[in-house]
Amino acid sequence: MTTRTAATAARKDQILRAAIALLAEQGYQATTFDAICRLAGLSSKRLITYHFSGKGELFAAVAAKVVEDAEAYLRPSLEAAEGAREELFAFIRANTAFIAEHLDQVRALEQIIINGDRAWDPYHLDALKRLTELFAHGQRTGAFRPFDPRVMATTLRGAMDGAYGPLAEGMDPEQCANELVQIFDRATRP
Repeated sequence: MTTRTAATAARKDQILRAAIALLAEQGYQATTFDAICRLAGLSSKRLITYHFSGKGELFAAVAAKVVEDAEAYLRPSLEAAEGAREELFAFIRANTAFIAEHLDQVRALEQIIINGDRAWDPYHLDALKRLTELFAHGQRTGAFRPFDPRVMATTLRGAMDGAYGPLAEGMDPEQCANELVQIFDRATRP
């Protein structure tokens, strides 16, 4: 990587980190280019608009960053799982741990979603598709009982999104994960 390319990547990362921090701490409306400049120590908004044409593009990059970090975090647990049940439980445990360890990122993404920004939509639909496929595969192999895989995927995604609140309030992540594993074990058991 050239020095210029590295500097450009570092600046972009600096902007994303500032946007995530502002979204998490002050909310969607307060996350302006001016506020990002102040927090990141940038001399001009032009340093932001060089990388992002507007707030929509910046928030899409924030969503992509959170998803990228979450997928990297979950991947080892999912790859180590053997069978659909174990993959389901690994998903729940790793996702819960990610949320607990990355509260600011999850809060930032939550701010984007609740303010009607559509940056999250493609990632949400992809997550639902992958979970639906996991449940359908588990049904084909006998690991799960018959149910509508899309409904169960939507329910699991909602439960994981809802875990943010208790975890942000200090709930033990392992306890939270264990509760969710028990719930989805009972809901899917043949």
